Amino acid sequence: MSIFLDSSRLEEIEQFHRMGIIRGVTTNPTIMLKEGVTGGMDGIRRRAREIAEMVAPFPVSVEVTTNDASGMIDQAKAFSDLAENIVVKVTIHGPQGELENLEVIHALETVHNIRVNVTAMMSAQQCFLAAMAGATYVSIFGGRVNNMGYDSSNEIARLRNVLEGANLKAEIIVGSTREVLNVIEWLDAGAHIVTVIPDILRGMLVHPYSKETVQMFLRDGAAFEKMLHE
Repeated sequence: MSIFLDSSRLEEIEQFHRMGIIRGVTTNPTIMLKEGVTGGMDGIRRRAREIAEMVAPFPVSVEVTTNDASGMIDQAKAFSDLAENIVVKVTIHGPQGELENLEVIHALETVHNIRVNVTAMMSAQQCFLAAMAGATYVSIFGGRVNNMGYDSSNEIARLRNVLEGANLKAEIIVGSTREVLNVIEWLDAGAHIVTVIPDILRGMLVHPYSKETVQMFLRDGAAFEKMLHE
């Protein structure tokens, strides 16, 4: 069981990596654009390399920016060449439900020896098929599953049972984390990994009653020190 940080900001990644509480990083074009990465594909590759070097040997998932089959393979090769711990993210299918993505995923894993994180999945059945295709990681968007009115924990538990029963290597990543409670719920349900944004990770760490208790300890400690010097 582990936590991956969903970010491309070097200072945030470094901070949590120094704490020893993350076991990988995930990012995508949306995150990089939002967080100010510039320079097009060169900028994406540069940032991916910097993150991979910072957290090595932990995995860093970087997403392709195209849905063209040959383009995905070319980008995957370029990303994979950046560092040994780079994992390539590919969506389960195309924007209109095109099916070629699984062919690409299978080829990357079995022909090109590139580790793949299959993403944008909303069901255990999608994840099972991605695992059958050879994916190293299968990412289900737990928060969005809940938003659709389903219990994501049930999907995760069902998926874990099926993967183990079929003796498939894929590890379950659960993303789209909406609240702090999701992390423990999903790990308890059978997720191998939960991805979190920095604010969720801070929310897991800092508790208002812990703050109150620490403040009390420090006040009482200061009072005790004062007594010693009176």
